[in-house]
Amino acid sequence: MQPLQTLLVVDDDLDIRDALQDVFELEGYAVLLAADGLEALTQLRQVETPPHLILLDLMMPRMDGFAFREALRRDESLSGIPVLVASADLDVKGAAEGLGVAGWLRKPLDLSELLSTVKRLSHAA
Repeated sequence: MQPLQTLLVVDDDLDIRDALQDVFELEGYAVLLAADGLEALTQLRQVETPPHLILLDLMMPRMDGFAFREALRRDESLSGIPVLVASADLDVKGAAEGLGVAGWLRKPLDLSELLSTVKRLSHAA
């Protein structure tokens, strides 16, 4: 049996994290959760195997998605993990373009679009 694909959801909204965890686990993914970029970096540096994809909110306290993405890009062991930005920012595409991410989605998330994008990006990794 193939090991589960692992996703890391980085979002400061507990309800969104819980909902996404439920959705992804029902789809057969293993899910890691972080409330902000600092928590996400700590987790990434502790796990044996990095996740196949990071779903990243941009606006968060302590360390936002922009700072987190920059930290990822500077860390050779983490820089290859594909990142999918999910933000309520009206110009999420513009915000995401300078970050070198694999894709972007606008919140509120469309579930079928989210799942198809996550499947495509996590299997490409």
